[in-house]
Amino acid sequence: MACSKLFSGDLPELIDKIMQYFRYDYKALHSCILVNRLWCRLAIPLLWEDPFIHKVPENYHLIEIILRNLNDDDKTKLNEYVIYNDSFLSNTLFNYPSFIRRLITYRIFYSVRKWVEFVITGKQPSYYFIRSKNLTDLQISNFKKLICKSLFLIFIKNEINLHSFEIRIEDHEVELFDEIFELTLQKPNFIYNIKNLKFFRISRITENITNFLEFIHINCKSISSLYFHFSPLYYSNNSNSTNSDSNSTIENGLSRIINSQENLKRVSFMSSNLSLNFLLSSLKHPNCSNTLNTIIFYMVRFENITILDEVFNQLNVLESIHIIYCYHLDSKFIQQINNISKPFKLKSLILYNKLQIELLRFLIQISGNYLENIGITGSGNDELQEILPSIIKYCNKIKYLDPIRLDIQNTHLLFDLIKNIAQNLNYLTIKFNDSYNGYDIGHFSSIILHNLGQILPFKLEYLNLKLVFNASDLEIFLKNSQDTFIEKLLICNDIKNNERENIFPYIEEYIMKRKRVRFLAILECFDKKHEDLFFQKDKVKEFQLYDICIFDYHHLIINNYKYVEETY
Repeated sequence: MACSKLFSGDLPELIDKIMQYFRYDYKALHSCILVNRLWCRLAIPLLWEDPFIHKVPENYHLIEIILRNLNDDDKTKLNEYVIYNDSFLSNTLFNYPSFIRRLITYRIFYSVRKWVEFVITGKQPSYYFIRSKNLTDLQISNFKKLICKSLFLIFIKNEINLHSFEIRIEDHEVELFDEIFELTLQKPNFIYNIKNLKFFRISRITENITNFLEFIHINCKSISSLYFHFSPLYYSNNSNSTNSDSNSTIENGLSRIINSQENLKRVSFMSSNLSLNFLLSSLKHPNCSNTLNTIIFYMVRFENITILDEVFNQLNVLESIHIIYCYHLDSKFIQQINNISKPFKLKSLILYNKLQIELLRFLIQISGNYLENIGITGSGNDELQEILPSIIKYCNKIKYLDPIRLDIQNTHLLFDLIKNIAQNLNYLTIKFNDSYNGYDIGHFSSIILHNLGQILPFKLEYLNLKLVFNASDLEIFLKNSQDTFIEKLLICNDIKNNERENIFPYIEEYIMKRKRVRFLAILECFDKKHEDLFFQKDKVKEFQLYDICIFDYHHLIINNYKYVEETY
């Protein structure tokens, strides 16, 4: 009875929860399409929210589906390059572009480049046939630009309710972006309501890019998340312009965007040649002081930043600070932190460069109550011998534990830390890239595998182990951890001296048959070769019978920055 109500739509709240659970599981969403019309209507919008997230050739026909929305005049322009197969019906069940909520320029540009390449070479089946395979480079370039402009024209005319817009413009794409901006001005509603705006890279400043920044500042007031990922800039058509001129232009434009926002909650700064003082000072604007709750610093150089204390003292609702792979966390930085009159709510501290022990200990002591994500790989073994006890003492809310460089003498401290944070721990990565102090990696791996399983929490969202796995050590680990369910399990078996043992009988017995994971990735490295389970189709099918999805190892790895960006 319950099942019939579920499939017929009599339990809408439950169906909605199911769809949201599958939101990022595209295979499951595709399966939902086949259940019935109701489930199809609910699944299709989720699949089309961010359609270019899939890599070519998976999204190959996506472009052709969108191009069906061109009017006759625009199709005529396209016919100069290709012949359209009329058997590809123009009518569709849905207005697919209307569901798009996220656009990332570089993904669109890349997908178009590959699609044009496939159409010209015939490497993939298509409903479009190139009129001439002897196109010049200029003609191919113009063809690509036409497709990009056509896609954006469709997006704009459909007045999609864009939620996220990421702009990454390489030098050869600047003129194309200029033309897209001109299209946007015709129907500015296209981006009026964006909530997340990311400037990933702008390789060259033009008048239209400057105008675009001004357009955002004037028209887009409801942005809640801003991401500034910088690279060196320069002006076009002005040989006397300098990087300083360009930086000043981009700083002023972005500063005005910050000041114009009415509900800015999150801002992220990535590595740049800017001091960031000017942009940080914009956060003192009254519009930010009572709304901004999250700041992310990623690969930022703090050496020339001198106003952290006065900025943080102005932010009244700041709840989350993240420092990921940053530089120059020196005494000047610590002094600014010490001058902050409010709690320094550091949620993430992930480092790979050396930091003075006393400074690191100070950061951990004042922020331990707030720290949820931590990883330290750059310090030496002696330093970590001193730091790990402080982490154990002050940091009991850690959810995300990235690699901490270990020595044979302090692995017990790692185990003590895991025990201490087991109640909150959800993401764990342990890996070794080389031998330490004369001990080979196999010895380290045995210690980890013999002692880790029994101290893991009952459920983990993510476990990534990059070790040397021999069969007996793996069996011990799997037996000891059999009460733990792992959503995503990643195993990288770093085989040494070609001493390869077959670990799959134990994987099948303790993981597959007992359904202890939902997503699995296994990579074996030996003799300069790599074998990924994902490409062993017979084994993949066998795991699928137990509802376990196999992924490419590198695809399933969590990026530290992306994790923080998506979580906070």
